[in-house]
Formats: sequence, C-alpha cells, structure tokens
Amino acid sequence: MPDYNPKPEQLHLVIPFDLAGLRLDQALQKLLPEYSRSRLQEWIKQELVTVDGKSATTKQTVWGGESVQVEPQASSVESAFTAQDIALDIVFEDDTLIVIDKPAGLVVHPGSGNWEGTMLNALLHHATQLSGIPRAGIVHRLDKDTSGLLVVAKTLTAQTDLVRQLQARTVKREYLAVAQGIVDHEGTVEADLGRHPVHRTKMAIVPNGKPAVTHYRALEHYAAHTLIECRLETGRTHQIRVHMQSISHALAGDPVYGGKPVAATPAVRDAVKKFGRQALHAARLGLIHPVSQAFMEWRAEIPADMAALIEILRSEQ
Repeated sequence: MPDYNPKPEQLHLVIPFDLAGLRLDQALQKLLPEYSRSRLQEWIKQELVTVDGKSATTKQTVWGGESVQVEPQASSVESAFTAQDIALDIVFEDDTLIVIDKPAGLVVHPGSGNWEGTMLNALLHHATQLSGIPRAGIVHRLDKDTSGLLVVAKTLTAQTDLVRQLQARTVKREYLAVAQGIVDHEGTVEADLGRHPVHRTKMAIVPNGKPAVTHYRALEHYAAHTLIECRLETGRTHQIRVHMQSISHALAGDPVYGGKPVAATPAVRDAVKKFGRQALHAARLGLIHPVSQAFMEWRAEIPADMAALIEILRSEQ
C-alpha cells in the first residue's frame, strides 16, 4: 500500500540572477516556499543539496546561474502518516464509526518519539478512506499505557458530529482504575488543567488552565488500594491521573504522577512494580450515532494484566 505522504521527487533548480548575493538557504527558501528554512538547512547539512554537482554549505553565497539539485526527505511528521499492518481489536464497525478496544502500550497518534507503529498507522491500513480525514478520523485519545475504548469517525460528517458531542459533554466515558490508598467516599474533582510550569511533558492543575471535571466513586477496597470508577465530563490530557493525584490518591503504577508508593505488603509492592503502567482502563463508552441518532454503548473487559493485579490486591486484604 502506498504511503499516505509519499517521498517527493528530486528537484532540479537554477538560481536566478536576481537572487545573487544571498546565502544558499535564503535563496532556496525563496525558490521552495513550501519548505521551511530550517528543513532546507537540515537537508544541506545532510548533503542532500548539491550546487553544480558539489556538496553545499548553508552559508555559501550564490551568484546566479548555479545548477542546484535538492533531494527532499519526508519529515518525521509526514512519514508518520503511513499505513501499517497492525492488529486492531475492533468491537464495533459500520460505515460511519469504528470503536476500538486499545491495548496498553499502543500509541494513538504519532508524536515525538513515536512516529510509527501507532493506532493511526493501523487505521490507515484497516480503512484506506481514512487517509482523506484529518487525524485518520481520531476524535479523542487515550494515553499510551491506558487501555480501553475509543471511537474513530469514518467520514468527515461523523467526525464533526462526534467532536461536537465531546464539546457538549454528551459522550459517556467511564474508566476503571486502581487508586493508591483508601477512597472512602465518592466525589468530584473540578480543577483546571494545563502544562506543568516547569516539567513541560507533564500536566498539572494550573490557574487559567482548561476546565476539567472528573467524578469518582469507590467500587472495591483493598488493604492499601481502592478500585474506583471515574466518569469524565471533559477529556483533558492525563486528566484522571492528575486529578486523583491532587486528592492524594494517585493511580497505582503511574510512572509520572504516582509518587511514593503507599505502604503495602511486599507481594503487593512487587505486583504494582511489575505492572509497569498506570492502572487505568476505559471500560465504557456511550454516544449518539451520527447517522441513526440512536444512543449506542460499548463496554470493554478489564485487560489481563490489570485483572491479575486486582486479584493480588484482593488476596492480600
């Protein structure tokens, strides 16, 4: 199957005399405005640009009449949008929607450090028409190490409809999580989220952040942990993880927001350490079908690794 963004063909240029006196990268930016100067400079450094058959330097001056050959390379972002044969656990599909039970470890959308092997790559292989839809129809995401349900739109109309449902907070999303400590009541965390002011890869409760609301309730208590259900009104990045940390009940195994593990038996501490990810699973998804207008709902069983962790917690009470 061809790439979503195939590699551009080699470019052959002649420097016009009215660009005489400019640096090579400046001249190329005027001749190739579709590419940024930083990208052109990188190609020059990688010896992908020649002037009169010789390797070029960024700062060399052109005088007009030079024959320039440029071998464009797809950027990481462009190469991310390729179809890859990656298995998907599809729980529902019709002409409008795909509902997927995502395993922990699968990145949803390409990004820094994860330009291939994502759910987006898998979707482009599974349904080729998604190449014509922004983000291959993805309308919401799950963290790499969070498992569970998410919906993908197969048409632009459906994508617009689902985005509006998310904005209107009518999409029903419920998660199961193992929280540290004993959560002895149900409650709501309503706290704005944004980038951490110092650690930019983390999220935090910050003034003037985006509104975020998480409802939670205890389902089952263990010696030093609690199985909880979280219901989202909003879907901010790392929302449940940050909100639960803010009330001193960070998720078990969370490598970013977990902090110091709670006091527990050696067996439990070892099980949480080996679990190796935040104990969070998107268990229920409900929405209005964009075409039929019927309310639809799906549930996903707790994955095997999280179920095994819960069994250990139960045995150590």
